[in-house]
Amino acid sequence: MAAGLTIEDIRAAEGRLRGEVVETPCLHSRTLSALAGCEVFLKFENHQFTASFKERGALNKMAQLSAAERAAGVLAVSAGNHAQGVAYHAQRMGIPATIVMPRFAPAVKVENTRRFGAEVVLEGDTFDDARTFGLALARERGFTVVHPYDDLAVAAGQGTIALEMLAQQGSIDTLVVAVGGGGLISGIATAARALRPEIQVYGVQTERFPAAWAAVHGESRESGQATIADGIAVRSPGALTLPLIRERVDDLLLVGEGDIEQAILMLLEIEKTVVEGAGAVGLAALTRHRERFAGRRVGLVLSGGNIEPLVLAEIIERGMVRSGRLARLRLDVRDVPGALADVATMLGRLGANIDEVQHQRAFTSLSVERAQIEVVVQTRGVAHIEQILVALREQGYRAERIG
Repeated sequence: MAAGLTIEDIRAAEGRLRGEVVETPCLHSRTLSALAGCEVFLKFENHQFTASFKERGALNKMAQLSAAERAAGVLAVSAGNHAQGVAYHAQRMGIPATIVMPRFAPAVKVENTRRFGAEVVLEGDTFDDARTFGLALARERGFTVVHPYDDLAVAAGQGTIALEMLAQQGSIDTLVVAVGGGGLISGIATAARALRPEIQVYGVQTERFPAAWAAVHGESRESGQATIADGIAVRSPGALTLPLIRERVDDLLLVGEGDIEQAILMLLEIEKTVVEGAGAVGLAALTRHRERFAGRRVGLVLSGGNIEPLVLAEIIERGMVRSGRLARLRLDVRDVPGALADVATMLGRLGANIDEVQHQRAFTSLSVERAQIEVVVQTRGVAHIEQILVALREQGYRAERIG
């Protein structure tokens, strides 16, 4: 039996965190419930000051340091949310903080961490390089390491989310939680099992980083190079957290990159809330594995909202293409004056808004008296695209959708 993390630890953490972190709302979503075929309750951890749940575990760890440990300072190795959570609360508590990040860390995350008063050290081309350097630096300078997940004090802090959720929405019978190193789900599963032994707890990983899934299912799978859910892109689960996952989590599920993109877009459009990839994997699991959750009352943790604006813009555009609200059409027209204007006029009458136009003469296999027009148009969806194509063909245009 896994040991070391109890409901008493999590209740103690709740006391330390009270008034120091946001008690985020947990709200029912009628629209997502209808779409997912189960009742969906969203825990908005993206409403924390640093836009991530990571504050909870970091604060619970640092609140238990001795005066000497506080004076010596803390160190964390992180390229994202954990770095900001440690830096923010260390600044509030007057604890010197050093954050080691790999050199590839996004500039915005580096600057946000520095803004909270931490010393940021950029070292190594990979996260593993940064971690090796950071642990050596902590030993050399006497820093206390605040691990992002493989620390029971950190996991206890994350477990306070479950205490809040089950108090806010007493009918929840299933929890779906993102899994990277396992700190979040270890804490949540421990609290939930103690309060409601019959509750179901599922973890979610990406197909590109399935380390915990593979360990639990006794399979061997290589991790990929990148995922949109970079917050849970962990190549091996924690030594302390994996036994807790085995004992207290019902199952781990996998989702793909497209599932995550769709979930980010659904949360943006339906709930008007911005989440990062890791924050959307719970909803991605509901849509990917509908049969698992049919008729259940499911609590999802929107674990963070720190997504790069350009990445979000690309997801929105790709989502519009998948739903048919953005389409690329190709038309073969006579190469005569006014032909392009005629096409534009007709598309306007059909309710399509032109986003982009390419007019080709030389780079085409058509005969010299013909021209090829490619247009990207905003539409009302797939059915509208078909109506547009039918109308264009009825007017004598050879028209097809190519994207």
